[in-house]
Amino acid sequence: MSEPHRIAGGHKAAIANPNVSEEAKDHSRQVLNSMEKSGELDYEAGQVDKNPGNVIGGKKAAINNPRVPEETKDRLRDELAEDGVEYEK
Repeated sequence: MSEPHRIAGGHKAAIANPNVSEEAKDHSRQVLNSMEKSGELDYEAGQVDKNPGNVIGGKKAAINNPRVPEETKDRLRDELAEDGVEYEK
């Protein structure tokens, strides 16, 4: 069985695709509404597990990004420290 968030992602892509017919877009909207009402897409509850290594890598990348504000970088450094990750940049 496929993972619900992957199914939802495909339907969201179909809705955004200009080459998809309105009939198909309507079907995708119905499926998404049904999934949301059933609680299958309960992202806020943390049901979709994230790879901790990817999360740490993303925070490190943001710290090195010159377009990220210093306040955000400070917050990310604090979060890394809370997670037990040493990072000095």
